[in-house]
Amino acid sequence: MTLDREERNLLIDTLRSYCEQKLPLKRRLELDARHEYPAEVIDGLFKEVGLHLLFLPQECGGMGGGAFDIYRVSEQMARVDLGVATAVLATFLGTDPIVVGATEEQKKHWMTRIAEEGLVVAYAVTEPSVGSDLGAMKATARRVMEGDRVVGYVLNGEKQFITNGGVAAITTVLAMAPDGPSFFIVEKGTPGFVPQKPEEKHGICASNTTAISIEDVQVGVDKLVGGVEGQGLLQAQKVFGYTRLMVAAFGLGAGDAALERAVEYSKIRVQGGGLLGSKQAYTHKLLVPHAVRLEAARAYIDFVAKRIDSGDTEVVTEGAIAKLVASEAGKAAADAAIQAHGGYGYVREYEVEKIARDVRITCIYEGTSEILEWTVARDRWQQHLKTRGAFWVDAARAMSDLGALHPDVGADLVAVSLKALGTTMERARVARLTRHQHVLFRLGEMVSRAESAAAMSRWATMPEHDPQRAQPDVLRAMARIYARETLGFVVDQAMKLLRGTDAVDAASGAEMARALGSDEIWKGYGTLLADMDVVARALTGLEFHGS
Repeated sequence: MTLDREERNLLIDTLRSYCEQKLPLKRRLELDARHEYPAEVIDGLFKEVGLHLLFLPQECGGMGGGAFDIYRVSEQMARVDLGVATAVLATFLGTDPIVVGATEEQKKHWMTRIAEEGLVVAYAVTEPSVGSDLGAMKATARRVMEGDRVVGYVLNGEKQFITNGGVAAITTVLAMAPDGPSFFIVEKGTPGFVPQKPEEKHGICASNTTAISIEDVQVGVDKLVGGVEGQGLLQAQKVFGYTRLMVAAFGLGAGDAALERAVEYSKIRVQGGGLLGSKQAYTHKLLVPHAVRLEAARAYIDFVAKRIDSGDTEVVTEGAIAKLVASEAGKAAADAAIQAHGGYGYVREYEVEKIARDVRITCIYEGTSEILEWTVARDRWQQHLKTRGAFWVDAARAMSDLGALHPDVGADLVAVSLKALGTTMERARVARLTRHQHVLFRLGEMVSRAESAAAMSRWATMPEHDPQRAQPDVLRAMARIYARETLGFVVDQAMKLLRGTDAVDAASGAEMARALGSDEIWKGYGTLLADMDVVARALTGLEFHGS
């Protein structure tokens, strides 16, 4: 289910109003400087705004929001403060194993309590020496028996980097039971379940992050999520579909917030006799490329959210692409915003340096960018093998068809990019290149760029339906810019990999480059500067001196 537009807009407006009142700039900077968790703000977000209800099904007192609703709300939270947003994410993350895997009796009990009491929840999966490799975790769950009947479990282990770990009322803990990884619900104050001191982090300082020591923690059998051992990894995998989309929205929201500040600065800062926003040297380097990449990320997040809401559960690869593209775009936009402010960007009161520190975590938690590159490469490589390359042929054909109907959205160049990926993967298969980790990871990056470019071209052809979207002419210009950039990137990376592994010799390098689409890059660059001008004017509302 999803909320209707009126319900969603009302929630977002309420959230925005609450944050303007409770989290003004001064308060945000204080929380950041003090590494302070704003308990009263989180409490208000749940009990006054009812934000936690978005994640809960209607039958348990929640709103039953869908992926699109979660993306829009997550983006808005990240635009305000990513540390606070992360605390809310952790409650959703900790609740989700119950939503996707609990028995009906467990759901009724725990989700009703979370809804009615506004409980803060934590999700304890990561371990000190294991990181994101859930299958290698060391936390254990030993059965407690009465005769031949299991009546409980004793948990032992250590968890690391647990958001809300020191403040949560309940925590869902992943541990290795005799029949496999399993989630358990542990309440605050349970003997042996001891959060450590909060971490002092590089960013998201308003979120509470701790290690948790788990020593002989006794829980009843009713605390085993789902009542069956060995379901934990499956439950965690289901959680990733939503949470990676949320983190993608975090990267998008934080990047947009940084870009917005850079745009506003460009409209008041005079340099060389004119406003910075009227100078291509400023806009075309520090504003336009990042606005384009963030819009492409939005297009892909929108695409994934709607697939999830349509009932598609096979979106692990797409969720990984969404998070990879959006988090990296957000990080780059925030870094550019610091540069755009000059020396002021390095000063705390302008906040862009805080946003840059905050958004950095989106490239790390819920799967690092490197893990996501590997996930995307592995999955698309398998599809290439399974379909004997038809996956890329079909994807390229779809973009060619789109380009025939809409010749002004860069779809023809995206089609070349997708075809080039198929050519590269086939040459990699013949030369057995994926035995090299570097090749596999770079393929994941190339795939993510090409598939997000396809989403961007489609996005630019859709009727305007959302106030977050740019104007149609601006969207088309953005789509063309991103398509050109993507084709250049794919061809360049493909040639580096094929030549760097000697899969293509020097004598045939030029021929391979043409086969990948190098000639199309130069043909496609027409109107690039004019397109960048269109985007810059839309961002700043200013004309360029001398243009």
